[in-house]
Amino acid sequence: MSDTAIDTLPGIGPVTQRRLEEAGICTIAELRAMGSVEAYRRLKFILPRQVSLNALYALEAALRGCHWLDLPQDVKTALQQQARIIDEASRRGGVARCSL
Repeated sequence: MSDTAIDTLPGIGPVTQRRLEEAGICTIAELRAMGSVEAYRRLKFILPRQVSLNALYALEAALRGCHWLDLPQDVKTALQQQARIIDEASRRGGVARCSL
């Protein structure tokens, strides 16, 4: 699975795949190693206006093998908190460290 293309994950289409590749994330193993929050941070840095909380939900759900609507509420809440930290740091021009 280490070299498996990222687009084989559920919910990862061609646009997301291209964006992830732009961020240097090309395989499932790379995405798993960094996690959804770090991948979101990278995407947000590259495309701040095009990447939303939904992208973070989709990345986490893809790693879990489920639809983003099926993510547990506590996971969504934690992801929302991380997204706020990243978004605020992005607006200030700083780099946020993720705690999730």
